Amino acid sequence: MTTRDILEETYWALSGNKVRSALTMLGIVIGIGSVIAMVAVGQGAQGSIQSSIESAGSNLVTVVPGAQRGVGVSVSGGRGTATTLTQADADAIIAQITDARAVSPELSRRYQVTSKGTNTNTTVNGTVAAYTDVHNIQIDSGVFISDDNVKSLAKVAVIGPTTRDDLFGVGSDPVGQTIKINSNIFKVIGVTVAKGGTGFNNPDDIVYVPISTAQRFLAGDTYVSTVSVAAVSSDAMSSIKDQITSLLLTRHKMSDPTTADFTVQSQADILATASTVTNTFTMLLASIAGISLLVGGIGIMNMMLTTVTERTREIGLRKAIGAERRDISVQFLMEAISLTFIGGFFGIILGWLIAQIISSFAGLSTTISISSVALSFGVSAAIGIVFGYYPARRAARLSPIEALRYE
Repeated sequence: MTTRDILEETYWALSGNKVRSALTMLGIVIGIGSVIAMVAVGQGAQGSIQSSIESAGSNLVTVVPGAQRGVGVSVSGGRGTATTLTQADADAIIAQITDARAVSPELSRRYQVTSKGTNTNTTVNGTVAAYTDVHNIQIDSGVFISDDNVKSLAKVAVIGPTTRDDLFGVGSDPVGQTIKINSNIFKVIGVTVAKGGTGFNNPDDIVYVPISTAQRFLAGDTYVSTVSVAAVSSDAMSSIKDQITSLLLTRHKMSDPTTADFTVQSQADILATASTVTNTFTMLLASIAGISLLVGGIGIMNMMLTTVTERTREIGLRKAIGAERRDISVQFLMEAISLTFIGGFFGIILGWLIAQIISSFAGLSTTISISSVALSFGVSAAIGIVFGYYPARRAARLSPIEALRYE
């Protein structure tokens, strides 16, 4: 049989029972569509997380305290919960780490913030002037905290756009007005440019105050919750990590880095961890969706076996007039592959539509990559071959005499 003959026979065989062919393809359509949509959600989440981490600053090295433990308690409170980093540690890092472009010690806590009858519970971050350079913060109106504000323990505040909207109204200009934090009155001197974000780590829902003021009037202590260091280049990040680790081990009178009461992480470490988590999440979603592909493949096998039974006399007649086993096998295998390819095509369209709907109505970022589309077509072909092989082989091995006698 020529290729044209095979294609024509495939067309007539599938179109002869359109409803059954369509229902058989439906499993593949749903399976491929689900896989593409789930992978798009996973890749979109990975891209969103990566963008969020990168927006926090470039070439960033972060130092956080160790885990807090009570006396005789084996359960850790989680890294960053202890108060093992002090202002003196931050000052030592500023003075001795030569490859640092800028260093920003920070003291972060959540407080109830009020202003003229309105209130919000938000993060109050005590920091220094270098914070804008370290974390790529820009000012929309007013000014940011200055070194003089830190030295003089000034009660001034810079607020994020979300905090501004909650306290003063959407789009208002709060510069010059006052807010109250923990019974202390702060004058608003600036508003930051919106970065976008949600949840407790929303960079737009925050209040910045001088770190000295936060330590004296809010926390009542000289500890810091984070020290952020911007490296001069990405190549210097590894060196800075080693320098900070060595410096703090000496200052804290420790020799074993594995038992240190602090953690030094680079932006690359955080990105790698986030990528591992999101990749696992994506694989889980794709695996769950892939179950429907298996069901669709079983449906194709079932249909092809039924087709072989229905066309037994036809197979016997073809063999009687000279058709070889290979011709019969290729014919039925082509029908199975055609079902999966057509189903895969419509599945890609369905997956794209689902991803767009999720992005539009659920507010989740989705990304459809060429690799996921190529993988879908590859899976479609594999399903057609794997689940179509047995019915095709069974048809090819029918005895022409027995097939012609079949009723």
